Amino acid sequence: MATIDPLIAGAVFVATAATDAVYVMFTSAVIARRRVPAANWSAIWYLLSSYAVISYTENAFYVAFAAIGSWAGAYASLTFLHRPPGGPPVGAAPE
Repeated sequence: MATIDPLIAGAVFVATAATDAVYVMFTSAVIARRRVPAANWSAIWYLLSSYAVISYTENAFYVAFAAIGSWAGAYASLTFLHRPPGGPPVGAAPE
């Protein structure tokens, strides 16, 4: 078993959490049909995911930290985007 560097593991966790959070924001912008925000979130999503992939390809054990970070990012994003039932989606145009 390879040695795990806590700094790299933490960086991978943060990068994948941020990547998933950005993915959720991208999806929200797509659902709301907001082209410029969706394109911006998409660009940020790919920049962040590149760091995570490059970081954990040297050691397969970092994939676990990526998975945990991904879960945390999606959970935090959906918590932020949670609205009471029946309300408009985040980013929807005012009626």
